[in-house]
Amino acid sequence: MRIALFTETFLPKIDGIVTRLVRTLDHLADLGHEVLLFAPHDPPTSYAGHRVVPVPAFSFRPWYPELFLGLPRPRLGRELDAFAPDVVHVVNPVILGLWGTMVARQRDLPLLASFHTDITQYAVHLRLAFLGPISRVFLRDVHNQAHVNLCTSQPMVDSARALGIRRVRLWPKAVDTERYHPGRRDPAMRARLSDGQPDAPLMLYVGRLSHEKRLAWLLEPLRRMPGVRLAFVGSGPAEAELRTRFEGTPTTFMGYLAGDALAAAYASADVFAFPSDTETLGFVAMESMASGVPAVGARAGGVPDVIRHQENGLLFEPGDTDDLTEQLRRLLFDTELRARLAHAARADMERWSWRASTEALVSYYRKAREVHARFEPPSDARQTRGTTVGPRGESKTSTSVR
Repeated sequence: MRIALFTETFLPKIDGIVTRLVRTLDHLADLGHEVLLFAPHDPPTSYAGHRVVPVPAFSFRPWYPELFLGLPRPRLGRELDAFAPDVVHVVNPVILGLWGTMVARQRDLPLLASFHTDITQYAVHLRLAFLGPISRVFLRDVHNQAHVNLCTSQPMVDSARALGIRRVRLWPKAVDTERYHPGRRDPAMRARLSDGQPDAPLMLYVGRLSHEKRLAWLLEPLRRMPGVRLAFVGSGPAEAELRTRFEGTPTTFMGYLAGDALAAAYASADVFAFPSDTETLGFVAMESMASGVPAVGARAGGVPDVIRHQENGLLFEPGDTDDLTEQLRRLLFDTELRARLAHAARADMERWSWRASTEALVSYYRKAREVHARFEPPSDARQTRGTTVGPRGESKTSTSVR
């Protein structure tokens, strides 16, 4: 199958969306599929044998300088036509993905869209709350142009449907259980994470250091638990502010880690602290759990789809500092509980392979082609009933594939 994929973010940026994309591209290649990837800013020219088309972009300053928004050019349409895709996949359509949606509809191509980020929540955290109502309408209307929509966790499937998005399915989660493994635990890495205090209880966070991740919520628990240390792995727009707020506390800022070093960091901690309440899934929690380190996460978004309270980790109520502190304390100081949840977390993650997740995605590509053959979503996404006429002139009924 030939797949044209439009994404708002890609390498060299590292985040949960990019993690899913690169692992998926690896396995699409192994399965014999070919992808033409359109990505903003300065991506590599190829990945896993798939060609990458760079799209000029501008930084979303001052709100999120690490995010580059692609500016489509006419030549991208020519690239798409020369590739002659069987299906178009738009990832988190905002600007580049919106353009991908438009050209797919203009060319009467099967279209799949995937929903990875609740931009209405991000707008609030970036102090752009006035965009919230607009973004909800935008998400609904853009996604309803697609023949199939995917979300990465069951709570986000429910959320998308509540927004009025139709034809929604679940794209199964996955994690690399070979790279992220308890055997990666390393005394030297633990010494680095703990700033030379390897015997101290150690909490770890991995990911973007940004305001919507609620990392400041970890300050009070750290103050209430003398002797406990915290390590941040990653960087981002909130790093300078976090360094100021956590000054004088037993906190280590490690910057970005990758590859074996990142795997060792995960496995060398005691507890993964994951306070974000805006996650659509939470790959970093899955990677920690695969490493045999249980997580404390927020009972919000897609996190409960990964962390099941008192089964493979612990959950806290977002915004409740007492609850967050208590759940962290339980895992840090109850060694029997921590060992039980660590074992369960690792066993649970072993069920979710990237190959199975990618095979499910390919089945959804086929589904998009099937739906496209008999149904054309209305250009006005608010229309929900009746018969529309596709660009080829045939009638397609919209009531059978909700």
